[in-house]
Amino acid sequence: MNLKKIIRQKIFKPYSLRYEKSRNKIIKANIDLIPNGKILDLGGYTGERMKSLFPNKTEGIYIADISEKALDVAKNHNGYNTILLDESGNIPFEDKYFDLVFSNSVIEHVTVDKNQVYNITSTKTFKEQSLARQSRFAEEIKRVGKKYFVQTPYKHFVIESHLWFPSLYLYLPRKIQIKLIRFLNKFWIKRTSPDFSLLTINDFKGLFSEAKIIKEKSFFLTKSLIAIKN
Repeated sequence: MNLKKIIRQKIFKPYSLRYEKSRNKIIKANIDLIPNGKILDLGGYTGERMKSLFPNKTEGIYIADISEKALDVAKNHNGYNTILLDESGNIPFEDKYFDLVFSNSVIEHVTVDKNQVYNITSTKTFKEQSLARQSRFAEEIKRVGKKYFVQTPYKHFVIESHLWFPSLYLYLPRKIQIKLIRFLNKFWIKRTSPDFSLLTINDFKGLFSEAKIIKEKSFFLTKSLIAIKN
């Protein structure tokens, strides 16, 4: 096993699992769940998070993602209903169709078309276009869900979670950020794409003004933000 794999397995994976369990507890403590209710996991990939949150339930759970390959696993291996999304942020369901909409570390990736992430090098343009699409995504969550749980990494935490690198690089011009990510992807412990736009507390409150906002802490610092409507 090489050093990068050891670091991922022995340090970052247990750290991530700790917060996965913590968020599951937050959901159960703050949201009244209907046993036979319909649940939408936005950006749920293969559905593994739903398995950890609702280990004995597949009926009424819908996994939505932009990856056909991941949804094939979610449907044929894990037994969930699946919805293939496009990159617009639109959710193809009627108002209040779901009893709960769940979204974990997804909204920060609802930015620009994936084939454009390396081409948009203006910090201002990327932020404006991203926030417009994130706003649309947030409105869709509120439209289709009677209740919702939305989590996103906090922009000003000391470590940026997509690259596992000090978050100071986020304050560089986007053009330099892209060059740095390309360089680090050659050897760093985690690879990423510059497709994400992290949110501040004010950004997040603006998107989910009706929700209860929870600041998830790590070493007494705000690590991520959670919006809950019960």
